[in-house]
Amino acid sequence: MTDRPRFAFTIHATDGKARTGEIAMRRGTIRTPAFMPVGTAATVKGVKPADVRAAGAEIILGNTYHLMLRPGAERVARLGGLHGFMGWDRPILTDSGGYQVMSLSDLTKRDENGVTFKSHLDGTRHTLSPERSIEIQRLLGSDIVMAFDELVPTTSPPEVQSAAMARSMRWAKRSRDAFDSGGAHAENAAIFGIQQGALDQTLRGDSAAALIDIGFDGYAVGGLAVGEGQEAMFGCLDFAPGQLPVDKPRYLMGVGKPTDIVGAVERGIDMFDCVLPTRSGRTGQAFTRSGPLNIRNAKFAEDTGPLDPTCACPVCTTWSRAYLHHLVRSGEMLGAMLMTEHNLWFYQALMADLRRAIAEGRLKSFADTFRHEYRSQSERDQ
Repeated sequence: MTDRPRFAFTIHATDGKARTGEIAMRRGTIRTPAFMPVGTAATVKGVKPADVRAAGAEIILGNTYHLMLRPGAERVARLGGLHGFMGWDRPILTDSGGYQVMSLSDLTKRDENGVTFKSHLDGTRHTLSPERSIEIQRLLGSDIVMAFDELVPTTSPPEVQSAAMARSMRWAKRSRDAFDSGGAHAENAAIFGIQQGALDQTLRGDSAAALIDIGFDGYAVGGLAVGEGQEAMFGCLDFAPGQLPVDKPRYLMGVGKPTDIVGAVERGIDMFDCVLPTRSGRTGQAFTRSGPLNIRNAKFAEDTGPLDPTCACPVCTTWSRAYLHHLVRSGEMLGAMLMTEHNLWFYQALMADLRRAIAEGRLKSFADTFRHEYRSQSERDQ
């Protein structure tokens, strides 16, 4: 591809537990803390790849489960891999499919081999194991491959959480072995392990120790943002990132809301992904520095101001709230597209501000100001 390293993580500055740095890979450099827009089915919904890049994204996420079902990993491979298929030439991280198997599918069997399930699309039966998950990610041409794990709710009984964590660590070893046997792909890609253990500090510590013994390029904190609430999530993040290697990237999966991201960065997280900016855009919600805004609200029908006066994105510098209100209320597809584009810019601008604040040693001040200004719609209307 290029003479860039396969995978190299450099920390440039720290501020408390927070870090800012870079991940260098064959297809490009990713500045951290980084937010990855979600391209579930080989598309960041409603936005062209060039516009995703223009917003500032340096890496996106693809989904093993969805792509294995449609159009199929083997088909994507025959068509040249996910990058060429969707027109994105920078790094792609693919999740393992474990979360979607647990949350979307009609499960029929879960055992040491993997999970056998029925597709949510057509009811066909499939088996996803650590080896098959890694094979699919290799066929897609993923730059950062995720180990296959078993996710259980944080409300599960302790013995269920412990058993799932232990099985996830066995699957992590099988994932690592499958990745290492991948030939040329393994020579150009990276693999991350996923820490599990719900909200239990001892289980999380045991999981981290097992993953470190196996050895990965980066480490994800998994099993959070699944309904436990921000306070419980932050309680876990007060100790979980510190159990992982300081010289490797730490990725919090499926997070999240802007205030979640700011708090997680303060606790040492380097990478994030979430469907919120795209999903919210499609439903008429915009993220702004003063909080989320529902453009469907009648009060915006004649509002000539931009979505967010502090935003320099093409949407805010071109169209009014009144026009966006009209598009969304009329069901015009352009409304969803423009709202999504703005949200992607908002998230990337937030990450750039966090990186700058860490580098300048003023993260606490920035985070406190952000939280003070970022209020809900109901709070602003009071």
